[in-house]
Amino acid sequence: MTRPLHFRPAPPRPDLTVAQILNWTDEFMARYGRWPTRMDGRVGLTGNTWSAVDACLKNGSRGLAPGSSLAKLLLAHRGRRHHTYPPALTEALILTWADAHHARTGEWPGQESTPVEGVSGETWLAVDCALRDGRRGLPGGSSLAQLLHAHRGVRNHLALPRLTPAQILAWADAYYARTGNWPRQDSGPIPEAPGEAWEPVDQALLVGCRGLPGGSSLARLLQAERGVRNPADVPRLEHWEILIWADNHFDRTGRWPTAGSGPIPEAPGERWSAVDTALRAGTRGLPGSDSLARLLTRRRGTRTPGGRPPLTAEQILAWADAHHRRTGDWPTAGSGPIPEAPGEGWYAVSRALTAGHRGLPGGSSLPQFLEAERGVRNPAAVPPLTAEQILGWADAHHARTGKWPTAGSGRVSGVPGETWSAVAAALETGVRGLPRGGSLAKFLAEHRGVRNHMALPPITVEQILTWADAHHARTGEWPTGKGGPIPDAPGETWKAVEAALAAGLRGLPGGETLARLLARHRGKRNRKALPPLAAEQIREWIMAHFRRTGGWPSRKGGPIPDAPGETWIAVDQALYRGQRGMPGGSSLPKVIEECRVAHAGSA
Repeated sequence: MTRPLHFRPAPPRPDLTVAQILNWTDEFMARYGRWPTRMDGRVGLTGNTWSAVDACLKNGSRGLAPGSSLAKLLLAHRGRRHHTYPPALTEALILTWADAHHARTGEWPGQESTPVEGVSGETWLAVDCALRDGRRGLPGGSSLAQLLHAHRGVRNHLALPRLTPAQILAWADAYYARTGNWPRQDSGPIPEAPGEAWEPVDQALLVGCRGLPGGSSLARLLQAERGVRNPADVPRLEHWEILIWADNHFDRTGRWPTAGSGPIPEAPGERWSAVDTALRAGTRGLPGSDSLARLLTRRRGTRTPGGRPPLTAEQILAWADAHHRRTGDWPTAGSGPIPEAPGEGWYAVSRALTAGHRGLPGGSSLPQFLEAERGVRNPAAVPPLTAEQILGWADAHHARTGKWPTAGSGRVSGVPGETWSAVAAALETGVRGLPRGGSLAKFLAEHRGVRNHMALPPITVEQILTWADAHHARTGEWPTGKGGPIPDAPGETWKAVEAALAAGLRGLPGGETLARLLARHRGKRNRKALPPLAAEQIREWIMAHFRRTGGWPSRKGGPIPDAPGETWIAVDQALYRGQRGMPGGSSLPKVIEECRVAHAGSA
């Protein structure tokens, strides 16, 4: 039967001295590696609390002078910085820190920079706030950016200098003299104006900031003042105009222009590729569904598109062989110009093979032509696949790498032109003679028993408990949801089991965790669902500790022998935070003090 606790009225508290309090703080620092605060509970075994000491310093009770505090006392006598009383700042001190930051990093600090190097507790954000708000001895109304601008000439992005069209045009003229081109929005920094770039200048012209009226742009300004063609404001085209340019091109070069003939000297800013695009797309006032080649054939009687000479199979093969020797690959329609034939390109050759231009019969393509003449694999006419073929390649891959292939395994070794991604796509879409709706993972699971992570077998609670029992027997501990592989179930991991329990996958009901499952079925302590505590229960543990050891427990006393799984620090946290059924606001030292007083009274 538990004996009732008897409480005696607390005796009058003796006076305190500053030296005494500082001795207690030094002991606290030696024990815990930090200075105490008023929230740190009891002051050793003195019967005082830090909150009471702080109150006495503030109120001037127990022989102390009023107007101080524990934080102020530590700041004055131990140099301990407190966030409520940061030291004063001066502009000279801030500039010294900024110079050191610039010397170390090559950049000037901003309010988002890292903490002030070598100054404990200081950050550039706090410095900026003090400059703005006038705290810590500063006059206020400034900022870190303004201070650095005024004293170090650093560009302040919140107070950029005004711009004028004349200034922008002078920078543009310098850019043209230096590069031979007029600047664009994406032309980068402006060397003549350190800190300026063409994109913010274009934005200022558009939105009307930095002294500019707005509603303009860099392209419009250069068009109006320098006659530079504005790509966003191209003029309309007429067929007769295009034909005059084509006639001049023919008179000058002896050949009709093509889409790849470059600029049109008679029309500054125009290119034959842009003209061909407008003819095809029906822009710039043209009807569309046309092309430069068709227009010239129709109106100038060119026998072949662009007036190009006829082609032969022997010619194309010679160019293709040279391309293969030079690059190691066979050409495609996108391989660009043909160095052995100036003016020719692989796209034009492919078009001629398909449409029957330039003396070719038509109805073919560059891949078909190379397949027929050089045996090159044609991506548009790949050979059929069989299950036996794929399995043979997979077995070889496994023997070589120790792993089964996936869609991301790259090329199929020893099979030119084949990739595992193409094999996987054929299995999924049902092309190349394969049935539709499969996948490489399903295929290997069916034919080689490879574990398919998209179709894992169902598991049961009984299975999981069996694996957990084996884990406990092997390691002496219960598994957790962050664990790795399960030796008793190849391919399974505790992390995957945890995910299946939570989401209700693989035949499990869901809404569960491994910790709760083991707590319910194996009695394992679940740290996220600890049993409630009672004040009387805690007192019994304290008194049992005293009877067993002759001393009182501490927060760092470790496990509680009378309560398996419990620790004194966990009990202290529950008392302080109001967890596990406790009201909160208490602490283990407070309850120990109650027990000590009660024990002394009953002795």
